[in-house]
Amino acid sequence: MPPTRRNSARAGDAARCVPSHVSAARTAFYREELARHRQCLELQREYYSDRTIADVQRAIGRLMSQMDRFCALEHGDRLVSRLLRTIDGVTRLSVWSERRKTH
Repeated sequence: MPPTRRNSARAGDAARCVPSHVSAARTAFYREELARHRQCLELQREYYSDRTIADVQRAIGRLMSQMDRFCALEHGDRLVSRLLRTIDGVTRLSVWSERRKTH
């Protein structure tokens, strides 16, 4: 059965990409954020098990290696933001950053 016009429009929307200059800026920003999370994790190494540190570092490494692909997607910023919030649940970087701004 051939795809309907409505179904093909949805498929096209999901695969739509953002302009390359926007994608490059997002990629750079998110890579910097991931690097900050990695540094924050290192500062807290004594509070986490070796396995947790290794798992989070591996996740950050995978994200960095796939960042170009994620940021090229139309809704890639939402995906990466959600992943960063998940990592922030471990590193608590956002809490540290907020303290620095208020004091």
